[in-house]
Amino acid sequence: MSIKELLKGEKVRLTAFSEDDFETLKGWFADPVFSRYYDYMPAVPKSVAQLKAMIAAIEESKDDYVFAIRENDGGKLIGICGFDDIVWNNQTARIYIGLGTQEHRGRGFASEALRLAIEFGFMELNLHYIYLTVISYNRPAISLYERVGFVREGTNREFILRDSQRYDLHIYGLLRREWDKI
Repeated sequence: MSIKELLKGEKVRLTAFSEDDFETLKGWFADPVFSRYYDYMPAVPKSVAQLKAMIAAIEESKDDYVFAIRENDGGKLIGICGFDDIVWNNQTARIYIGLGTQEHRGRGFASEALRLAIEFGFMELNLHYIYLTVISYNRPAISLYERVGFVREGTNREFILRDSQRYDLHIYGLLRREWDKI
């Protein structure tokens, strides 16, 4: 399998970010719905300069990778995914994914992008274990993660405070040998 095949599926492909992408990213990070499902940090809008610095820092890091998720038809930017917290000697990393707008959710884009990223992690980064965290109210994401093979390994109880309510933060993991069987 070539790297081009590794990063391209039937609906989406994983690419680098381009200069034209930052206004789109700015819109996503200004959307509290996106921010509250994408991350457990406070939903704070980010400027183009902040987003450029964030992406540049990830791209310069030896322990993080980030991809733009693009539709194959037309190349429209529809999401972001990547790896952080890579511990090379243990062959472990955390994976993350987010689709920017509701119009692209529930159509198989995230599933395919996540599978491409997982394949990249196991084949190119030589990872043994990939994990993620997800807030308990993010049921669509939990369903996606379980469909692609992640197993719930634990819960940080009442870890998240949103709108004066407490939510659990679930931890999911996937071993390479489990992925190889899927």
